[in-house]
Amino acid sequence: MITKKQIEEAVKFIRKKTKMHPKYGMILGSGLGNLADSLISPVVIDFKDIPNFVFSNAVGHANQLVTGYLNKTPVVIMKGRIHYYEGYSLEQITFPIRVLKALGAQTLIITNACGAINKSFKAGQLMLIRDHINLVGTNPLIGENNDSLGTRFPDLTDVYSKELRAKVKTI
Repeated sequence: MITKKQIEEAVKFIRKKTKMHPKYGMILGSGLGNLADSLISPVVIDFKDIPNFVFSNAVGHANQLVTGYLNKTPVVIMKGRIHYYEGYSLEQITFPIRVLKALGAQTLIITNACGAINKSFKAGQLMLIRDHINLVGTNPLIGENNDSLGTRFPDLTDVYSKELRAKVKTI
């Protein structure tokens, strides 16, 4: 079980490198790492150096946490992500997200390569996900609950924010 102490250890290590309190957290999928490379005043930390983090072996994932400013907005970006298919537990996979929140991120933006059954969608097309079906057969809510990390059953009615999706469409 992930503990608050493990999260605090990771945050303490990151805070030794940067005092930034990011407004947004981002997880960049394959091919989008250039966004992190464009940050102003970047601080780059390898996943392998952060206590309790695991790292991906997937091609195209840099396994780096980068803090900096996107325009004038403080952000923390994960260049790459950890995957369930690599043999990691869902607790290990969601651990970095808990750390992003503990660093101050209130909004999480995740990019990825996504499959769909709609044949009109084309490879490389930009999309916004508004819902999904969990076909993994498990989820990170299984197991002993840790109240210090949040509610046992969070409301997922608007897990993909309508407001943020509308902003993206406008932009």
